[in-house]
Amino acid sequence: MLQQTQVDTVIPYFGRFLERFPDVYALASAPQDDVLKQWEGLGYYSRARNLHKAAQQVVDIHDGVLPTAYKDLQTLPGIGPYAAAAIASIAYEVPVPVVDGNVLRVFARFWGLDTDIRLPSIRQDIFDRLMPVVATQTPSVFNQAIMELGALICTPKKPQCGICPIQSDCVAYATDQTETLPVKAKAKPVPHYVIGVGLIRYRGRVLIAKRNESGMLGGLWELPGGKQNADEAIETTVTREILEETGLEVTIVRPLCVIKHAYTHFKITMHTYLCDAPHDRALAKSSTEVQWVLLSDLDNYAFPTATHKVFGAISWDSLFDVVAS
Repeated sequence: MLQQTQVDTVIPYFGRFLERFPDVYALASAPQDDVLKQWEGLGYYSRARNLHKAAQQVVDIHDGVLPTAYKDLQTLPGIGPYAAAAIASIAYEVPVPVVDGNVLRVFARFWGLDTDIRLPSIRQDIFDRLMPVVATQTPSVFNQAIMELGALICTPKKPQCGICPIQSDCVAYATDQTETLPVKAKAKPVPHYVIGVGLIRYRGRVLIAKRNESGMLGGLWELPGGKQNADEAIETTVTREILEETGLEVTIVRPLCVIKHAYTHFKITMHTYLCDAPHDRALAKSSTEVQWVLLSDLDNYAFPTATHKVFGAISWDSLFDVVAS
């Protein structure tokens, strides 16, 4: 949960998650929809899907006991070199270095490395340099200390070199490069997409679709729709996408809301329209599953944050009255 999410955000989720899934057996046996619902709002949902699959492997292959070896941990879904090093060193005192963003910054400055830290090669270089060092230390203490050093003292801007415990051997400090190291290439411009979706109603229910697991936000539910094509009216986007995804030729009733949302690598502006369906024979043409549900039952399904923003912007009372009629 702490990967790519702040501690203050995670704490309440962590408590609820452990209450719902108190051990690896409970998590492994739970339906994926339940796991995603407990994760709802944390984002990066592949983490939840991988955690669920990893729990199943731990139960099925490892008799319910998490592996302790650095390499063995990486055989579990969602556990790469960083997470494996953190688990192995902090939980089991395995002498392997943890190289996260903070550690990259600390040692790029400490050793005066002028290679772009976005490149995998520098991460491997620092990992290799630290291997013999961590072997002479208490691994859990060393790794957590360096991560904290980067988070609290050797910060991205205006590092507090005056109180840094490794300042005397730091190349960047000695050569006045603390503001120029580490080298980090500029990120590419963030794309922006216009999205059109429909809240489709038929006889007191609305249509939701489940995203394919292999794609972004896999396993979550959403309102049918998609990206606007060039030189296309947004209303045309809505009816075209719904037809392509569900086979329904809907009628747009009125616009409901426009929301903006930012993901890691792109931003969207989502236009939502209230639509009427001619019948309830919807198809899952580009999704795993489609369902007609009552408005009162939407809380039982896990939706992306952008969809929750839509739900929060809609006047539900008037919509429910219209749908129920």
